[in-house]
Formats: sequence, structure tokens, C-alpha cells
Amino acid sequence: MRKNIDARAAFVALWCALLLAKAAIAVYLPLFVDEAFYWQESRHLAWAYSDLPGLTAWLIRLGTSLFGEGTLAVRMPFLLLASAVPWLVVRITAREFGEGHGWVAGIAALLLPLSGSLGLMALPDTPMAVATLLCLDAGARLVRSVGYGATLELALGLAIGALSHYRFVAVIAVGALALLMLPQGRAALRDSRLWIAIAFGAAAWTPLLAWNLENAEAGLRFQLVDRHPWAWQPDGAWFIAIQALLATPLLFAALLWSGWRGIRAGEGSVRFIALSGSLVVLGFFLLGFFADTQRVSFHWPLPGLLALLPLVPVLLLRWPRPLRILAWALAAAGLAAVLGYHVLVSVPELRARTASLKWYPSNFAGWDVLAEGVRELRATMPAGTRIVADNFKVGAELGFALGDPAIEVLEHPANRQHGRAPQLRLWGLEAAGATDPGGPVLLVVAATEVEYKHLLVRYHALCRRFGPLPPPRVLNVDHGRTRFLLFAIAGRAEDGDCTLPVMAWIDAPAAGAKVGPAFAVEGWAFKDGSGLERVDVLLDGEVVARADYGIESPGVARYWRISTDPNHPRVGFTATVELPPGPRGARWLGLRLHGRDGSIEDWPEQRILVDADAVAQGGADAHSAR
Repeated sequence: MRKNIDARAAFVALWCALLLAKAAIAVYLPLFVDEAFYWQESRHLAWAYSDLPGLTAWLIRLGTSLFGEGTLAVRMPFLLLASAVPWLVVRITAREFGEGHGWVAGIAALLLPLSGSLGLMALPDTPMAVATLLCLDAGARLVRSVGYGATLELALGLAIGALSHYRFVAVIAVGALALLMLPQGRAALRDSRLWIAIAFGAAAWTPLLAWNLENAEAGLRFQLVDRHPWAWQPDGAWFIAIQALLATPLLFAALLWSGWRGIRAGEGSVRFIALSGSLVVLGFFLLGFFADTQRVSFHWPLPGLLALLPLVPVLLLRWPRPLRILAWALAAAGLAAVLGYHVLVSVPELRARTASLKWYPSNFAGWDVLAEGVRELRATMPAGTRIVADNFKVGAELGFALGDPAIEVLEHPANRQHGRAPQLRLWGLEAAGATDPGGPVLLVVAATEVEYKHLLVRYHALCRRFGPLPPPRVLNVDHGRTRFLLFAIAGRAEDGDCTLPVMAWIDAPAAGAKVGPAFAVEGWAFKDGSGLERVDVLLDGEVVARADYGIESPGVARYWRISTDPNHPRVGFTATVELPPGPRGARWLGLRLHGRDGSIEDWPEQRILVDADAVAQGGADAHSAR
């Protein structure tokens, strides 16, 4: 009894501390782009959408209706739902293995990083996790005996899952297979009450199926066909390493081993729990060899890991005490790392330090800076100026910041790649063809949302739509890793040379290179339509040298064949930077590009290391960086 009380006290204390910590982080964490789009959906309430069933949008609308506007209001229903997840784990475990084991499993649910961080963002994974545990609990009860309480719980879980995400189909399929594999499960399936619950859950899919029937199966095609290569890709083998890292190695091993033990030695309800969790994890592991690896998918196996949590305490008790302590310590460290990452993302000064890293959180970055820049520029433009965003991310994030869920969005590859294009068309927000006649436009372009090799093509497409583009207001966030261009367009200009933003590259020194106090800077830059007048070299935002611009670089024109800069092929530059005595270490190297049309653009910076003992670096192949 004393051990039970101690475990319960530890669980309750940790539950309270974690809920407060997540609420505090949720206040300052910028909206992830998917959250912003779900907010936009919540302002266009419907039974289903192109990317999701309706529940996520409904929850966001509930949160903002009860708690006002703001990021915490958007996330509040998800925080509250997520707080129920560990209690459900406690309930299932306590019934199957005893109260003491229940509190231990609840602690594991709190410390499992992906589970413990649920609700921090307004994403469908949270209601889907609740639905998974409701169905798991109901299934375990039904294997014991069919009753009205269990069937009602199953119906509720199936309905919540159907309204959460397409991926819940995997939970349903695995649960049905687990029942069929057990004699008790097959007996339960002969009871009419169970089929009434199944029918209720199936009916909850009706809005999503109706949406797809009315829209040429656009949502189903995206989720099941368009986003997946459906071809063998060996990168799926990384699943084990990624999940072991995210779940922490010892806890992940305990989850898998508990599932295996439960399948072999368990009986009845325990075997049902083990089969349900293990088959979900195994299914997503196998799917990883054929499915989408370009977008975030590491959270897909979470329902399976949650289902295995009730089995873990029995196994942990068999481990030596030092190993148990290490497992809990690693899990706590993993959760702290996940929460710490979100804190880092929330603090601009800390986030900027990651600008040179591959895992830079671009989908969180710069939206406040963009909103402020749009407000300032729009205030100088005539009344009735339309804001036009170049992709759904900009449209949704700006919409949230400005309180306008109807910002027009241009056609963009990102809209299709994320399955949002059909929904934008349904709302009448995806513009196509020539620009609408009359009226000023504030065009907002996220330059870093397009692969650099395709950026010039994108600029030319904008020019065909809007005419020669005026000099943009450039917003470089986090040293330009996130970059926005704001174009104040008074009306469609007469056809003429296509005036575009600058294209440039620093060939030497390369990003991350070590240089001496005196070093050479080489590269190329061009500006279609008007050309460039001069190039300045910046270090930490300050001009440190004026480049010799106009050096022949014929390879640039050969690569950028559609470029119309009149200076070609003389678009190369070189400069020598000589630093005065002072601090060395990491610095940020950039360019300031002056166009002949009077425009001035600061180019994104790259990190270099200044070392007094380093040899000065000179030239490099002018096109190797591409």
C-alpha cells in the first residue's frame, strides 16, 4: 500500500507539473504552420476538409470561443484532452495488473516524450491518442465479457478517432485483427451490441467520405496515393533508430519486449493489448519502406506505443534496480529535451543560433516579424489593398496574426504537396490566371519556401501575373534562413522587362568555413530586368568591403538560362575583407545588393569561423555550391 501511495503521489505531482509547463510553453510557442491552417479551417466550419475530418477545427473553434484569441486559446482544448491520456493508461493498467502498476504506467505515459508533449500544439494526434486508448480499454473489457459500458466506450472511441484523422483506420484494422486472433474476441464479435457500436463508429466516417465523393476523392488520393512513392526505399530502416531516440532507448526496448511477452504469455485481455500495440508499431515500421518520408512521420506509431504502456510495469519490475533508474532517467531527459526544443523555438535569440543547422525549425520561424512588416507596409498603402500570399503557409499564419481567415493564396507547389489546394479552391481563396483588374495588392512571398534552383522560375511566374515587380521590402529572419519579400503593387504595370528580386550566391568562403582575419569573398549576383549596380560585403550586418562587381562568369547564364539580367556574363564579384584586431569566432557573412532601379536587398547570411591562425581563403569553383 505504501508503494502504491508513493507511486500515486509521484504521478499526480508529475502530471500537475507537466500540465503547467506545457501551458506556459504553449503561450509563447509560435503557431506551427499546420496549426495555423487548422485555425483557418475553424473559421470555415464544415463537417470535413481536404486534409482532415472536422474535429480538430471544431476543437480550435471551441477554444477560441471560450478563451478568446491567441495561441493558448487555440491549444487549450488539446492541452485538456492530452491531460486525460495518462489517466486512461492508469485505468487500463490498474484493471489488468493492479493499482500500483497503474500509477507506474501513468508515469511512463507522462515521461514518454511523444506522449508527454501531446497537447502542446493543436494537432489531430491528441484526440486520436484519446480515441486509441478508449478503444483499447473497451476492447480489453469486451474480451472479458460484452457489456453495455464497454460497447458505449468503444462507440465513443471509434467516433472520436473517425473524426480525428485518416490514420485512425490503422487502429481500427489492428483492433479488429486482434479480436479475430483471440477466441474470446471472436466470441465477442458474435454479440449484436458490439456490432451496434461498430456501426456507430463507421457512421462517424460519413462526413469525410461525403467530402471525398463531392470532391473527386481529393483527400483520399492525397493521403493514400499522391504523398507516398509506394516504391521500396531503404530509408525505412531508420525507423528503429528514430523511434528509439524519440521514445528513449531503454523505454522503447521495454515497450517492444513487453508486447512480445504479452503476445506469447498473455491471455485474454492482456494478449489483446499486446497484439494491438505491437501490430500498430510493426505495421508502421513496414509502411516506412514504401510510404512518405519527405514529411514528418515519426509520430505515426504513437498509438501503438500508448497501447503497449500498460504492459511495461510488469517487465520493469524484473529489471535490476540500476537499469530501472537509468530507464526512468533517460525517459525524463528525453521529455526535457522535447520540451526544451519547443522553448528554443519560442525564443528568437535562441532559434537564430540554429540558422546554420539542418534541423532549423522553419515552420515556426518569422511569422511575428512578417505580420509586423505587413501591418507597417499596408498602413502606407491605399484603403482596400488586398493581401495576397504566395502559399497556404503564409496565408494561414498571416490570417491568424491579422485576424483574417480569407487571405487570397496563389497557386504554389506547397499547396499541393500538403493536400491544401482543394480546400483553398473550395473556399475561393486560391487565385489562378492573370491578376484581378484594379485595386492595389500587397504581395507576400516566402522566398525560402521554394528550392533555390526553382526560385528564378517562381519569380518569373509572379512577374507574368503581376507585371514588373517593384523593389521589395525584404524581411530576413534568423540571418535570412527564413526570408520574406513584400511587394507593394499599385496596379498591374504595363508589359515590359520583367523586374525581379536579386539572385546571388557566395562561392567562397563556403558556409561553415574557417578563415583568417583577412580573407577573400567570391561569388555572383544578378537582377533580371534592371541589373545590379554594386555589391557590398556584410559581416554581422555591417558593411566591411565593397566588392569588385562585373567579373565574367559565363557559367551563371548557362545555368540560369531564363535570366534577363543585361549584365550577363559579367555578374561575378570578388572582395577582400580585412578585419581589425578584435574578437574572433563565429561570424555571419552576407551581401548588400544595390540594383540599378534603386532597390537594395540584403542577401541571407552564412556562418563562418574567423580564426587568427587560419590561412586566408580565396577562390573556389564559381558554381560548385549549387
